[in-house]
Amino acid sequence: MRAVVPSTKPHPLAALALAVAALAAAPAQAGLFDDEEARKAILDLRQKLEQSAEAQRAQSEQIAQMRRSLLELNNQIELMRSDLARMRGQDEQIARDVAELQRKQKDVQSGIDERIRKLEPVSVTLDERTFLADPEEKRLYDDAFGLIRKGDFVAAAPALTSFLRRYPASGFADSATFWLGNAQYGNRQYKEAMATMRQLATTRPEHPKAPEALLAVANCQVELKDAKGARKTIGELVQQYPKSEAAAVARERLASLK
Repeated sequence: MRAVVPSTKPHPLAALALAVAALAAAPAQAGLFDDEEARKAILDLRQKLEQSAEAQRAQSEQIAQMRRSLLELNNQIELMRSDLARMRGQDEQIARDVAELQRKQKDVQSGIDERIRKLEPVSVTLDERTFLADPEEKRLYDDAFGLIRKGDFVAAAPALTSFLRRYPASGFADSATFWLGNAQYGNRQYKEAMATMRQLATTRPEHPKAPEALLAVANCQVELKDAKGARKTIGELVQQYPKSEAAAVARERLASLK
C-alpha cells in the first residue's frame, strides 16, 4: 500500500491566518505595509478562498451529478437485462408454441391422410373381374363372406341382403347374390334360395358362377320335391354350359332323378 504524502500546498484558511499573524507580528516602525495594503491583502485572500470554495462546491456537484448519472445508467442496464430476460422467455415460449402447432398440424394432416385413404377406392379382383370398390364397401362384403366361410348362414343371409341394398351396383353384387342364395339354401329357405339363384343365372348368364347358380336352382327343386322342374333346370344347365363342372355334376344328379 502506497504511503499518503501530505500536501505541501497550504489550505486557503491557513494561508489567511498566517498572513494575518505575519501582519500583526511585524513592527509598526518597519513600514512594510500600511493599513490599506493590509486590508487589500486580506480581501484578496478572502476572494481566493471564496473562489476555491466555489470550485470545490462545483466539483462536488459534478461528482454528485456523475453519481446520479451512474445510478441512472445502472438502473437502465438492469431494466434492459430484465427486458432481455423477458424477451428471451417470450422467445422460448414462442418456440414451444410453434413446436406445439407443428405437432398439431402433423396430427391433423395424418388424420386427413388416414380419412382420404379410407375413402380412396381400392382395386379388387373377384370372379375373373377387376373393379374399384370403396374401402367400406369391401369391408362389409368381406365381413359377410367371412360368415359364409364359417358356416354361419343365419347371420350371413341378412348381412348379404343388407349389403345388396346398400350397394346394388357394386362389383361385389353378383358374388353377394350367389352367396346369399347359398346362405338361404343352408337355412333351408329353398324357395328364397331358388329365386335368388335364378335371378343371377338370368340377369348375368356370362358370370362364372351362373352354371353353379342353375345347379343350385335344381337342388332347391329337388328339396321341394319338384323332380320335373329339377330335370328341366338341369337340361338348361347342360345345354348352356356343357363344359362346366356344374354341368358334369348335374348329369349325375339327373341320373338319380330318373
